[in-house]
Amino acid sequence: MSVVINTNNAARVASNNLAYSNAMLQNSLNRLSSGSKIVNPSDDAGGLAVAMKLSATANRQSALSNNIGDATSLLQTQDGALQVTGQILNRVSELATLYADPTKNTSDKANYDSEFNQLQAELNSLTTSTFNNVSLFGTVSIVVSVTDDLSTGSSAVTLTNEDLANTVGTVGVGNIFTSSITSSLSTLAVTTITGAIQIVATMRAQNGAEQSRLNFASSLLTTNQTNLQSAISRISDVDVAQETTSLAKWNVLVQSGTAMLTQANHSADVALKLITG
Repeated sequence: MSVVINTNNAARVASNNLAYSNAMLQNSLNRLSSGSKIVNPSDDAGGLAVAMKLSATANRQSALSNNIGDATSLLQTQDGALQVTGQILNRVSELATLYADPTKNTSDKANYDSEFNQLQAELNSLTTSTFNNVSLFGTVSIVVSVTDDLSTGSSAVTLTNEDLANTVGTVGVGNIFTSSITSSLSTLAVTTITGAIQIVATMRAQNGAEQSRLNFASSLLTTNQTNLQSAISRISDVDVAQETTSLAKWNVLVQSGTAMLTQANHSADVALKLITG
Protein backbone atom coordinates (compact mmCIF):
# COMPACT_ATOMS: atom_id res chain seq x y z
CA MET A 1 0.00 0.00 0.00
CA SER A 2 1.41 3.38 -1.03
CA VAL A 3 1.95 6.18 1.46
CA VAL A 4 0.69 9.60 0.22
CA ILE A 5 0.22 13.07 1.72
CA ASN A 6 -2.06 15.04 -0.67
CA THR A 7 -4.99 12.64 -0.63
CA ASN A 8 -6.22 11.01 2.58
CA ASN A 9 -8.82 8.54 1.36
CA ALA A 10 -9.30 6.99 4.79
CA ALA A 11 -10.11 10.38 6.32
CA ARG A 12 -12.51 11.19 3.46
CA VAL A 13 -14.39 7.90 3.91
CA ALA A 14 -14.48 8.37 7.69
CA SER A 15 -15.78 11.91 7.21
CA ASN A 16 -18.59 10.76 4.90
CA ASN A 17 -19.59 8.01 7.32
CA LEU A 18 -19.54 10.46 10.22
CA ALA A 19 -21.71 12.95 8.32
CA TYR A 20 -24.26 10.26 7.49
CA SER A 21 -24.34 8.92 11.05
CA ASN A 22 -24.73 12.44 12.43
CA ALA A 23 -27.63 13.17 10.04
CA MET A 24 -29.40 9.97 11.09
CA LEU A 25 -28.80 10.83 14.75
CA GLN A 26 -30.42 14.23 14.21
CA ASN A 27 -33.41 12.54 12.51
CA SER A 28 -33.87 10.24 15.50
CA LEU A 29 -33.68 13.16 17.90
CA ASN A 30 -36.25 15.10 15.85
CA ARG A 31 -38.65 12.16 15.70
CA LEU A 32 -38.42 11.43 19.41
CA SER A 33 -38.78 15.09 20.38
CA SER A 34 -41.81 15.62 18.11
CA GLY A 35 -43.40 12.19 18.54
CA SER A 36 -43.90 12.07 14.78
CA LYS A 37 -42.33 9.69 12.31
CA ILE A 38 -42.74 12.25 9.52
CA VAL A 39 -40.86 15.38 10.59
CA ASN A 40 -40.17 16.57 7.05
CA PRO A 41 -42.21 15.75 3.92
CA SER A 42 -39.14 14.02 2.49
CA ASP A 43 -39.28 11.45 5.31
CA ASP A 44 -42.37 9.81 3.75
CA ALA A 45 -44.03 11.89 1.04
CA GLY A 46 -46.67 9.29 0.20
CA GLY A 47 -47.46 8.56 3.83
CA LEU A 48 -47.81 12.27 4.57
CA ALA A 49 -50.41 12.64 1.80
CA VAL A 50 -52.40 9.65 3.05
CA ALA A 51 -52.24 10.88 6.66
CA MET A 52 -53.51 14.33 5.63
CA LYS A 53 -56.51 12.84 3.83
CA LEU A 54 -57.32 10.52 6.71
CA SER A 55 -57.02 13.39 9.20
CA ALA A 56 -59.43 15.50 7.15
CA THR A 57 -61.92 12.62 7.10
CA ALA A 58 -61.59 12.15 10.85
CA ASN A 59 -62.19 15.86 11.43
CA ARG A 60 -65.30 15.82 9.25
CA GLN A 61 -66.63 12.83 11.15
CA SER A 62 -66.03 14.65 14.42
CA ALA A 63 -68.06 17.58 13.11
CA LEU A 64 -70.77 15.15 11.98
CA SER A 65 -70.93 13.73 15.50
CA ASN A 66 -71.62 17.25 16.75
CA ASN A 67 -74.34 17.70 14.11
CA ILE A 68 -75.98 14.42 15.12
CA GLY A 69 -75.82 15.49 18.75
CA ASP A 70 -77.61 18.74 17.86
CA ALA A 71 -80.25 16.86 15.89
CA THR A 72 -80.77 14.52 18.84
CA SER A 73 -81.20 17.53 21.12
CA LEU A 74 -83.82 18.91 18.72
CA LEU A 75 -85.71 15.61 18.82
CA GLN A 76 -85.51 15.49 22.60
CA THR A 77 -86.91 19.01 22.78
CA GLN A 78 -89.65 18.04 20.35
CA ASP A 79 -90.50 14.98 22.41
CA GLY A 80 -90.70 17.14 25.52
CA ALA A 81 -93.28 19.34 23.80
CA LEU A 82 -95.21 16.27 22.61
CA GLN A 83 -95.15 14.83 26.11
CA VAL A 84 -96.68 18.03 27.50
CA THR A 85 -99.19 18.00 24.63
CA GLY A 86 -100.27 14.50 25.62
CA GLN A 87 -100.63 15.52 29.24
CA ILE A 88 -102.80 18.48 28.27
CA LEU A 89 -104.98 16.31 26.05
CA ASN A 90 -105.38 13.84 28.91
CA ARG A 91 -106.54 16.69 31.12
CA VAL A 92 -108.90 17.92 28.41
CA SER A 93 -110.31 14.40 28.19
CA GLU A 94 -110.84 14.43 31.94
CA LEU A 95 -112.49 17.86 31.79
CA ALA A 96 -114.83 16.72 29.01
CA THR A 97 -115.87 13.75 31.13
CA LEU A 98 -116.47 15.94 34.17
CA TYR A 99 -118.37 18.45 32.01
CA ALA A 100 -120.76 15.70 30.92
CA ASP A 101 -121.82 15.04 34.52
CA PRO A 102 -125.57 15.83 34.60
CA THR A 103 -125.32 16.95 38.24
CA LYS A 104 -123.09 19.91 37.29
CA ASN A 105 -124.83 23.28 37.14
CA THR A 106 -124.14 26.07 34.68
CA SER A 107 -121.60 27.73 36.96
CA ASP A 108 -119.65 24.49 37.36
CA LYS A 109 -119.53 23.98 33.61
CA ALA A 110 -118.35 27.55 33.11
CA ASN A 111 -115.42 26.84 35.43
CA TYR A 112 -114.49 23.76 33.41
CA ASP A 113 -114.72 25.81 30.23
CA SER A 114 -112.41 28.39 31.77
CA GLU A 115 -109.66 25.80 32.36
CA PHE A 116 -110.28 24.28 28.93
CA ASN A 117 -109.77 27.65 27.28
CA GLN A 118 -106.43 28.11 29.05
CA LEU A 119 -105.29 24.62 28.08
CA GLN A 120 -106.43 25.33 24.55
CA ALA A 121 -104.25 28.43 24.44
CA GLU A 122 -101.27 26.44 25.75
CA LEU A 123 -101.76 23.80 23.05
CA ASN A 124 -101.72 26.50 20.43
CA SER A 125 -98.52 27.89 21.96
CA LEU A 126 -96.85 24.47 21.80
CA THR A 127 -97.46 24.23 18.04
CA THR A 128 -95.09 27.19 17.54
CA SER A 129 -92.24 25.77 19.66
CA THR A 130 -88.72 26.18 18.25
CA PHE A 131 -85.19 24.89 18.82
CA ASN A 132 -82.53 27.47 17.99
CA ASN A 133 -85.14 29.27 15.87
CA VAL A 134 -85.88 26.03 13.98
CA SER A 135 -89.55 25.07 14.14
CA LEU A 136 -90.21 21.82 15.99
CA PHE A 137 -93.60 21.35 14.34
CA GLY A 138 -93.31 22.64 10.81
CA THR A 139 -94.23 21.46 7.34
CA VAL A 140 -90.67 20.90 6.09
CA SER A 141 -88.67 17.80 6.98
CA ILE A 142 -85.13 18.16 8.31
CA VAL A 143 -82.45 16.02 6.65
CA VAL A 144 -79.44 15.11 8.81
CA SER A 145 -76.33 13.79 7.00
CA VAL A 146 -74.57 11.03 8.91
CA THR A 147 -71.73 10.25 6.45
CA ASP A 148 -68.65 12.38 5.85
CA ASP A 149 -69.57 12.93 2.18
CA LEU A 150 -72.64 14.85 3.48
CA SER A 151 -74.96 12.65 1.44
CA THR A 152 -78.65 13.54 1.61
CA GLY A 153 -79.70 10.25 0.05
CA SER A 154 -80.80 7.03 1.68
CA SER A 155 -77.93 7.14 4.17
CA ALA A 156 -79.18 10.43 5.63
CA VAL A 157 -81.71 10.55 8.47
CA THR A 158 -84.90 12.46 7.67
CA LEU A 159 -86.67 13.92 10.68
CA THR A 160 -90.39 13.71 10.00
CA ASN A 161 -92.22 17.02 9.74
CA GLU A 162 -94.56 16.78 12.70
CA ASP A 163 -97.09 19.48 11.83
CA LEU A 164 -98.80 19.26 15.20
CA ALA A 165 -101.78 21.56 14.74
CA ASN A 166 -102.68 20.65 11.16
CA THR A 167 -101.95 16.92 11.43
CA VAL A 168 -103.98 16.50 14.57
CA GLY A 169 -106.60 18.75 13.06
CA THR A 170 -107.24 16.21 10.31
CA VAL A 171 -109.25 14.11 12.75
CA GLY A 172 -111.60 16.99 13.41
CA VAL A 173 -110.07 18.49 16.52
CA GLY A 174 -109.65 22.00 15.21
CA ASN A 175 -111.57 23.15 18.25
CA ILE A 176 -108.72 21.84 20.43
CA PHE A 177 -105.78 23.39 18.60
CA THR A 178 -106.91 26.94 17.95
CA SER A 179 -105.79 30.46 18.70
CA SER A 180 -109.30 31.28 19.82
CA ILE A 181 -110.25 30.50 23.40
CA THR A 182 -113.99 30.78 22.94
CA SER A 183 -114.72 27.08 22.39
CA SER A 184 -116.76 25.11 24.87
CA LEU A 185 -116.42 21.57 26.13
CA SER A 186 -120.01 21.08 25.06
CA THR A 187 -118.89 20.91 21.41
CA LEU A 188 -116.05 18.46 22.04
CA ALA A 189 -116.54 14.70 21.67
CA VAL A 190 -114.42 12.32 23.74
CA THR A 191 -113.63 10.31 20.61
CA THR A 192 -112.13 13.45 19.12
CA ILE A 193 -109.80 13.82 22.08
CA THR A 194 -108.79 10.15 22.06
CA GLY A 195 -108.05 10.45 18.34
CA ALA A 196 -105.77 13.40 19.04
CA ILE A 197 -104.01 11.49 21.83
CA GLN A 198 -103.42 8.58 19.44
CA ILE A 199 -101.81 10.86 16.86
CA VAL A 200 -99.57 12.50 19.47
CA ALA A 201 -98.58 9.03 20.72
CA THR A 202 -97.65 8.04 17.16
CA MET A 203 -95.61 11.23 16.81
CA ARG A 204 -93.69 10.37 19.98
CA ALA A 205 -93.04 6.85 18.69
CA GLN A 206 -91.73 8.27 15.41
CA ASN A 207 -89.58 10.70 17.36
CA GLY A 208 -88.13 7.84 19.41
CA ALA A 209 -87.39 5.82 16.28
CA GLU A 210 -85.50 8.74 14.76
CA GLN A 211 -83.53 9.25 17.95
CA SER A 212 -82.63 5.56 17.95
CA ARG A 213 -81.32 5.72 14.38
CA LEU A 214 -79.28 8.84 15.15
CA ASN A 215 -77.77 7.10 18.17
CA PHE A 216 -76.66 4.16 16.04
CA ALA A 217 -75.29 6.52 13.37
CA SER A 218 -73.33 8.35 16.07
CA SER A 219 -71.98 5.04 17.38
CA LEU A 220 -70.79 4.10 13.88
CA LEU A 221 -69.05 7.46 13.48
CA THR A 222 -67.28 6.97 16.81
CA THR A 223 -66.04 3.55 15.69
CA ASN A 224 -64.91 4.93 12.32
CA GLN A 225 -63.05 7.78 14.00
CA THR A 226 -61.22 5.34 16.26
CA ASN A 227 -60.16 3.25 13.26
CA LEU A 228 -59.06 6.32 11.30
CA GLN A 229 -56.97 7.57 14.21
CA SER A 230 -55.32 4.16 14.43
CA ALA A 231 -54.48 4.27 10.72
CA ILE A 232 -53.08 7.81 11.04
CA SER A 233 -51.02 6.73 14.03
CA ARG A 234 -49.45 3.84 12.12
CA ILE A 235 -48.38 6.25 9.40
CA SER A 236 -47.34 9.30 11.40
CA ASP A 237 -46.54 8.39 15.00
CA VAL A 238 -43.02 7.35 15.91
CA ASP A 239 -42.41 3.94 17.48
CA VAL A 240 -40.51 5.12 20.55
CA ALA A 241 -39.02 1.70 21.34
CA GLN A 242 -37.69 1.26 17.81
CA GLU A 243 -36.50 4.85 17.51
CA THR A 244 -34.62 4.84 20.82
CA THR A 245 -32.79 1.74 19.59
CA SER A 246 -31.85 3.62 16.43
CA LEU A 247 -30.83 6.63 18.51
CA ALA A 248 -28.42 4.49 20.55
CA LYS A 249 -27.01 2.98 17.35
CA TRP A 250 -26.40 6.32 15.61
CA ASN A 251 -25.06 7.86 18.79
CA VAL A 252 -22.41 5.12 19.04
CA LEU A 253 -21.58 5.44 15.33
CA VAL A 254 -21.14 9.21 15.62
CA GLN A 255 -18.76 8.78 18.51
CA SER A 256 -16.83 5.97 16.86
CA GLY A 257 -16.82 7.84 13.52
CA THR A 258 -15.37 10.90 15.23
CA ALA A 259 -12.64 8.77 16.79
CA MET A 260 -11.86 7.05 13.47
CA LEU A 261 -11.72 10.38 11.62
CA THR A 262 -9.20 11.58 14.17
CA GLN A 263 -7.11 8.44 13.57
CA ALA A 264 -7.39 8.82 9.78
CA ASN A 265 -6.21 12.42 9.98
CA HIS A 266 -3.07 11.21 11.76
CA SER A 267 -2.37 8.46 9.21
CA ALA A 268 -0.24 10.86 7.14
CA ASP A 269 2.17 11.10 10.06
CA VAL A 270 3.80 7.93 8.73
CA ALA A 271 4.95 9.83 5.65
CA LEU A 272 6.43 12.54 7.86
CA LYS A 273 8.43 9.99 9.80
CA LEU A 274 9.81 8.60 6.56
CA ILE A 275 10.87 12.07 5.46
CA THR A 276 12.50 13.07 8.74
CA GLY A 277 14.09 9.67 9.19
